[in-house]
Amino acid sequence: MKRQFALSIAAIATLAVAGCAGYRPVPPAFHAAISKPYVLDAGDRVRITVYEQDGLTNVYNVDQAGYVSFPLVGAIAARGHTASEIEQQIAQKLQNGYLRDPDVSVEIDRYRPIFVMGEVGAAGQYSYVPGMTVHKAIAAAGGYSARANQANVDITRDINGKVLTGRVLTSDPILPGDTVYVRERLF
Repeated sequence: MKRQFALSIAAIATLAVAGCAGYRPVPPAFHAAISKPYVLDAGDRVRITVYEQDGLTNVYNVDQAGYVSFPLVGAIAARGHTASEIEQQIAQKLQNGYLRDPDVSVEIDRYRPIFVMGEVGAAGQYSYVPGMTVHKAIAAAGGYSARANQANVDITRDINGKVLTGRVLTSDPILPGDTVYVRERLF
């Protein structure tokens, strides 16, 4: 009887450890990305202003290859660059034979979308709003389904070209391009 009890306890412990094997702590870079300056990627839209040059001032999309097609100078690499880095690139290229001392400003007009999947009312693609949290993203997706695990979610995020997935609380902030996955609860 004692042996059978000990085997039952060992089996339960093995199952508990196996159940935890799929969970990995969130890498430090995952949360560090939130406090870093925003970098552009495909799907973003920027407003580029060249002061006193109305013909150049406009809204431009970052294409799938990560470039902004800008008049006179051609393709500007945007993927992985901040808005201030883009300003410098454009100003340098415009100085090479087009304008004497260009004053360029770049600001985000529209962020790339987020994706909400799993146990929500309406899974899909949604617009990102600065300051958005997991709670707000789930609310935009129609709220939790009846089977949803409401304690935490999995977020997949591209950090410097590396795709990472981590389990976070629903009060955590999200970034443009994140994929939020609401898991089904066990009970």
